[in-house]
Amino acid sequence: MDYTVQRISEITNAKVIGDRNLMIKNIAYDSRIIYSTKNTAFIAINTPKNSGEKFIESAINRGITVIISEHHYPEYKNVTWIIVENSVDFIQKLAKYHFENSHLQSIGITGSNGKTILKEWLYQCLWNEFSTVKSPKSFNSQIGLPLSLLQINSTHELGIFEVGISKPNEMEKLENIFHPQIGLLTHIGTAHAANFSSDEELIDEKIKLFKDSEVIIYNGDNSLVDEKIKKSYSDKKLISYGFKKENHVFIKNNISKDENIIVEYFGEEISFPAHQRDEATLTNAMALITVLKELHIENKKIVEKINLLKAVEMRLESIEGIKGNIIINDSFNLDLDSLKTALQFLNEYNKSKKSLVLTDIVGVNANSKELYEEVSELVNEQHFDSVFLIGNEISKFSDLFKSKTYTFVDTKELIESKHLNEIENQIILLKGARKFEIEKLKDILELRKHDTVLEINLNAILHNINYHKSLLKPGTKMMAMVKANAYGLGSYEISEFLQHHHIDYLGVAFADEGAELRKKGITTPIVVMNPEQHSYQTIIEYNLEPEIYSFRILELFYEAVQKSGCDKKYPIHIKLETGMHRLGFKDFELDALIETLSTKNLKVQSVLSHLSSSDIPEEKEFTLNQLKTFKINSSYLTEKLGYTPIRHILNSSGITSYTEDQHDMVRIGIGMLGESPSSEIQKQLRSVVSFKTVISQISTVENGESVGYSRKYKADHPTKIATIPVGYADGIPRLIGNQIGNVGVHKALAAIVGNICMDMMMINVDHIPNVKEGDTVTVFNAKPSLKEFAGYCKTITYEVLTSISPRVKRIYIKD
Repeated sequence: MDYTVQRISEITNAKVIGDRNLMIKNIAYDSRIIYSTKNTAFIAINTPKNSGEKFIESAINRGITVIISEHHYPEYKNVTWIIVENSVDFIQKLAKYHFENSHLQSIGITGSNGKTILKEWLYQCLWNEFSTVKSPKSFNSQIGLPLSLLQINSTHELGIFEVGISKPNEMEKLENIFHPQIGLLTHIGTAHAANFSSDEELIDEKIKLFKDSEVIIYNGDNSLVDEKIKKSYSDKKLISYGFKKENHVFIKNNISKDENIIVEYFGEEISFPAHQRDEATLTNAMALITVLKELHIENKKIVEKINLLKAVEMRLESIEGIKGNIIINDSFNLDLDSLKTALQFLNEYNKSKKSLVLTDIVGVNANSKELYEEVSELVNEQHFDSVFLIGNEISKFSDLFKSKTYTFVDTKELIESKHLNEIENQIILLKGARKFEIEKLKDILELRKHDTVLEINLNAILHNINYHKSLLKPGTKMMAMVKANAYGLGSYEISEFLQHHHIDYLGVAFADEGAELRKKGITTPIVVMNPEQHSYQTIIEYNLEPEIYSFRILELFYEAVQKSGCDKKYPIHIKLETGMHRLGFKDFELDALIETLSTKNLKVQSVLSHLSSSDIPEEKEFTLNQLKTFKINSSYLTEKLGYTPIRHILNSSGITSYTEDQHDMVRIGIGMLGESPSSEIQKQLRSVVSFKTVISQISTVENGESVGYSRKYKADHPTKIATIPVGYADGIPRLIGNQIGNVGVHKALAAIVGNICMDMMMINVDHIPNVKEGDTVTVFNAKPSLKEFAGYCKTITYEVLTSISPRVKRIYIKD
């Protein structure tokens, strides 16, 4: 993209206020992750649930001077405005024009699963055959696809773009913007199927993308897809792939045997080794081969390219480091797109000091000088304290980097220099190509070396929050509960992520938790749900907001406010008792409460209560009575106060089961971690937490021999037993030993045998083929799930999570 403001206005019929001659090369849509302001415009995207215009000030403060918006805000000076009727229509209209005037060959990928993997595989195979552009990450929506298309420049010969839909009538709009010459349909599954009345409707919607395609490549194993494609597009070139021999492209031999996979393509045989032989991987491989053949890549080259395919790593890790550092590990791959993504992730942290380790960019068909000029521009805008360059190529351009810059031939030389050991209280971003093995730096810099880890997927948390928000009115606020170290996940890390995504309130149990968050830079309002008498000065000092649930607490806290010399109306939150009989003012105390409040310099920020049984359908009548009591009593209190505080009672299960009682705010806890008592809601949520370890040793225990303390397990035949480095000191209850609990190995369940030790436990892997020392073991995630693991422990998921020991390394990932 390379247009003047004037040209953009002509293309989109927009109005310009300001400098029409400014050049725009990038459009940013999220003020939080603007990594470069040069030739960049910010678009304030308005949707039914949110208005991007409230982030215009943030974008301007970051240095943006061109704003695309539906409204003009003249109070912001020295800004050029592109005023549009509808922000989403604007970005789609501009992308349509840009794509149709780009003169490149295009591949459009749609389907339920496999879009991103196939896009990345195709890019790996084709970057050195054509000058290629692709969708960044999973940008495939009504907004994501247009932003992807705007990346096309005059040098590109091939474009590979994902196209995704979630409900009826979306594909027609996307096909109008983007009409690929080669259409690729991947597996049709259950993703978003709930929004369609039938599989038939879902397939009809997906294949609308191919209306103007010359070639359609599709998974023919689905008979309904096969029927629909042939009926709708009989005039086009159709190529089906799959396991059925009726397809044009299929696997000819037995995939379970340890031999090369043989794919037959219209009678030709293409043979290649495959380490992964699961159905999804081989289906994607057939789709890949079919597209490469259509692009006239010869068979020998196809096999070479398949052998060079790298795993598609789509995640960044954030880990607590030594000397107060935070390590962001993105050592999985390196290209310009992934560098931009990493810099965006970096901007989510509050730490002002930061350092970068960056290697040569390997496998890019581009002019080195132009490439590293662009890289240095991106890096320079981040104002790193130190930049460490690894590799001969990037080191040639070290003078382009404005920070204090060091150059090294390889990772070993950087380690030996000891420079990284001098860094304190910074974010250190590790960004490199695989061949440089900069993950070795992570091993040196991380605080905890334990093989047992708790992985927390931040994007899954955001997905779960957004799902719950989708059930609410646009103006309803949300409080996220981060008490008990955010249910064991890490209070600061989760709070910082939620703050970045504009959560309205955070909730903690005790003042010390809130004070710690304030010390680390969290500025979001924090409610202390259980303010203890000795903690009032801490609450006031760190601008925390206490829940007040009795007259005694009210009087004591107000006395502390007066002693502090605070001259503002201090915000408090009034707890009402509605049936749980734990904490709160009862209905007969309301008049006295109102009278007491009228004499004090306090502001009731919110009125709240707590549901005891919203997750139990059998207790619906009781819950409805609680909701009724809260509505009556909170309304009465609000009326007498003479102003309108926020009202909230719904917890995670309340949001999904009693949505009509959302009032002004809701509180989310276990729901944001992907847990729901409703099986239907559970399908819409993503798993957040993965507790993993590795196999330390495998032994054969002979008939009659025993395992572990007290000889509680005795083998009745020669049995393969694996030892794993996790025990009750890590949060595994001893009660799930002796074949009560299971863990996951190679997607199979392995029983825990014998007594669980403090730091280790033993599992039976006799029935699991090809298991070896060093293999990953899942304590809980998918198999077993967190809920299943809690079942072994005869407890609830909350207790499982909060019991995980601090010595277990937390790794924060964005997939």
